[in-house]
Amino acid sequence: MQLKANFILLPMDESTQQNHLKAYGITYWALNNDYKTSWLLNYRGGSFLLPDVAEIRKECQIRGVSFELLTDGQANQILEEISSPSQNMEAVVLEKAPKIAVYTPKGKKPWDDAVTLVLTYAEIPFTAVYDEEVLSDQLLLYDWLHLHHEDFSGQYGKFFGAYKNAPWYIEQKREAEELATKLGFSKVSDEKLAVAKKIRDFVIGGGFMFAMCSATDSFDIALSAEGVDICEPMFDSDESEPNYQSKIDYSKTFAFKDFTLERRPTIYEFSDIDMTSRRKVMMEKDYFTLMEYSAKWDPIPSMLCQNHTQLVKGFMGQTTAFDSQLVKSNVLVMGENLYNGEARYIHGTKGKGMFTFFGGHDPEDYQHLVGDSPTVLDLHPNSPGYRLILNNVLFPAAKKKKQKT
Repeated sequence: MQLKANFILLPMDESTQQNHLKAYGITYWALNNDYKTSWLLNYRGGSFLLPDVAEIRKECQIRGVSFELLTDGQANQILEEISSPSQNMEAVVLEKAPKIAVYTPKGKKPWDDAVTLVLTYAEIPFTAVYDEEVLSDQLLLYDWLHLHHEDFSGQYGKFFGAYKNAPWYIEQKREAEELATKLGFSKVSDEKLAVAKKIRDFVIGGGFMFAMCSATDSFDIALSAEGVDICEPMFDSDESEPNYQSKIDYSKTFAFKDFTLERRPTIYEFSDIDMTSRRKVMMEKDYFTLMEYSAKWDPIPSMLCQNHTQLVKGFMGQTTAFDSQLVKSNVLVMGENLYNGEARYIHGTKGKGMFTFFGGHDPEDYQHLVGDSPTVLDLHPNSPGYRLILNNVLFPAAKKKKQKT
């Protein structure tokens, strides 16, 4: 006998959802097929409410996503509970599936990218773009952009000290120089700055940008060093400017202020924004805490922090975490390790758009090294760290409320 239902609930709490990551994919798929969906903030871990149609049930079954069938009455009861002023919950209508671009190089790199991995695993479609597409204004076609592990400062990821003789490093440098020349730039640093400025304009114009690992701080460093040569000769064949630190313009950055650049070319670090070398946390005690926000009054950070736990396992990267004292005061710290004075997960507004920076390389690989094999997400279908990435992916779908002024 077919159960008469009107709604499908994708529960997102710890005990009842067998595949949290693919549940986002189902929600994206439903939006993409013009089904009305709602995100129930703080209700059972940030559950999703979808209409009950045979093809959504079928997709859930195929993808191994747990779902519950609700009658009209049951759904209304949940929505009533959520709307009660005494509950820190909110139902947010999702309107349309955002168009997603991932800024990633064309060639195979000796590391993978957590966002690309989880989008593929959750079956959320995306388009890979790189410098040519960005500089020819193709970002206008997208709502959401992820910056893959990247160095926008023109220093080739500061890999020189450890990998200058590695074939992949030599090849990567050659490819970057060829691309810069092809695009009309004499230096890779100038070309990467032009790309960073286009991405900045995409955000100012209303786009959503998400970055992890070294794409976070190197992006801000590139913007702050516009017109200043911070690259040593092994990167761009000429000397850096004398006293360049004094010429850094923090007003041009998205998230960070008052940072000091790492001058030594052999040190695998861009600046003192990153906390990697100053960490006093043992691996088994390395967690960060997600902030709790008012779902009714602060729906944006509430959406970005939806999870089945407030304690998320830490993980390393070239840029592992941000020095809390170097984060601008108008930027929201949504995840932090107080013991170490670290901001792990931050969010801000720039112009009409928004950005989120997430420290670390791979939420399920504690110390991901160059050449390590990619994480198999089938082993981590309930990963809280990967959920944070997918919160950002779905977030642009939310119906915009008029801001209370």
